[in-house]
Amino acid sequence: MATSSRPLTSSAPSIPIDKIVQWGIFILTILLVIFPSWPIFYQSVMDAPLYEQTRQFTLDNFSRVLSDSEFWGVLGTTVVYALFTTIISLATGAALALLIIRTDMPARGYFSLLINIPFYVSPLILAFGWSVIFGPQGFFTILIRNIGLPTWDLYTLGGLIAVTAMYYMPYTYLYCTASLSLSDSQLEDAARIAGANPLSVLFNVTVPLMRPAITYSALLTLVSSIEILSIPLVLGTPANLNVLATYLYKIGIVGVKTDYGSIAVVSIFIVLLVTALVALQNILMSQEKRFVTVSGKATRPRQLLLGVWKWPIFTVAATAVFIIIVLPLFGILLQAITPFVSPFINPLTILTTENFDIIFRTEPYRLSVINSVMIAVVGGAVGVVFMAVVAVVAYRSSLPTRGALRYVALYPRAFPGLIVGIGFLWAFLLVPGFGSIRNTLFALTLAFIMRHLPLGFSSISPSVLRISEELDRAARVAGANWLGVIRHILIPILRPALLSAYIILAITFLKEYSVALFLFAPGSQVIGTTMIELWRQGSSGPIAALATIQMVIIFALIAISRWVLGVKLNEVE
Repeated sequence: MATSSRPLTSSAPSIPIDKIVQWGIFILTILLVIFPSWPIFYQSVMDAPLYEQTRQFTLDNFSRVLSDSEFWGVLGTTVVYALFTTIISLATGAALALLIIRTDMPARGYFSLLINIPFYVSPLILAFGWSVIFGPQGFFTILIRNIGLPTWDLYTLGGLIAVTAMYYMPYTYLYCTASLSLSDSQLEDAARIAGANPLSVLFNVTVPLMRPAITYSALLTLVSSIEILSIPLVLGTPANLNVLATYLYKIGIVGVKTDYGSIAVVSIFIVLLVTALVALQNILMSQEKRFVTVSGKATRPRQLLLGVWKWPIFTVAATAVFIIIVLPLFGILLQAITPFVSPFINPLTILTTENFDIIFRTEPYRLSVINSVMIAVVGGAVGVVFMAVVAVVAYRSSLPTRGALRYVALYPRAFPGLIVGIGFLWAFLLVPGFGSIRNTLFALTLAFIMRHLPLGFSSISPSVLRISEELDRAARVAGANWLGVIRHILIPILRPALLSAYIILAITFLKEYSVALFLFAPGSQVIGTTMIELWRQGSSGPIAALATIQMVIIFALIAISRWVLGVKLNEVE
């Protein structure tokens, strides 16, 4: 390997610049996490909005919320919604992972690509797509009704659970496929030698070894189901069906009179609930080391031959994937290029660009696309640099508080996007000098970075940990300081990981909407907030056009990343 002729050393600074940078990153991270947090707790014990000087201490907000029967009804609905979403998501994702990784089912590579599509699509888009195809006046619903078969009601708790489960199913699938690809096939071989048939081996050996992946994805799905706003908002509102996220949206944005105290109390309740689940996730995952089966000896898992069941199972899986993933996205595209969607009219005879024309000739709509792209491109770059430095300080520095930094960097996972937006709004109003930026793209970018700090930190940290500390010590022996090690050793090695994390952040920022609901104003709207506004107006065509534009941008980013990185994701040989 060629070595640089430039020395790593430089003249010793008169101040310990390494320590200044490390402590600076630690303090900045804490401030970023605390900034939107404290106003929520402060507002919960105030009898008036924080911007009013006459506010006084009170505990009435807690008693009012806890004595509200509607709140307890919403909480019960949320528990049922989150639990059944998690169960269905786990069962579907794990079953598909087993079929694709451990059987000889045909077209497994294509299945893998299709299953992961919801991972890259905004839940708003998926909710609108299901409404277009399976809603009361949806394309498929009308078709089924016309031939005399019984139909369904998508705008029910069952409908919400089904759609949300399909959105989070790829999380279980990805974790389970990774687990199955790494598990040692010698355990399965031993069971076969002992006389077990293939199905017995599958259910008694293979599936139990997936427990860590299932545990992690279960709690991730459970937490995410409590936080998600878009699917319950789009599909639950017509039936007056609320979960905690939509309840918070209702009392905070669309209510006749905003009850700031109740907003704060409900927000605290959600944060504490999610915090407890995240802590439980960490405890359970720390106990899963006994399921490690990967050793130094390379093994290749043996496939289960489906025999006569190969094509029936393929048909069932293909039909399910087509209905739950392909049809809703096709419905969005069809709605975007036609005035209306009907199974009785050939869409090729009524094609139109009117919906796209509305988006591009209406200044606020066009601006929302530009803003989303700017935040994704610029904000993603700023975010990945900051998150990379946090990861390096947390794992490759001598900072005595680096352990606490890791916890702080991951803690925003407990804050749903809607609550992050509320916290930033109140903080901007309270902190002198920040009021003028509360509705700007800078404010949105800052809130997006805080909300997704755990995502970037978790994406970069494994790559940092894989780099041997011997390289650091060698550079130190050569006279380099800590910043020199980062510049000349870590950054060049981490470049692929940083690029990958940047693409992930850019796509996530493009999909983000809930953080912006309390922060945007005319001129700073993003695609997600504009889609919700159009939904409230009943403008399905422009919604579909905006959703299509967002999907095109996201898939273009994915294609570019695959080309630049030279990596094909989720391939199955």
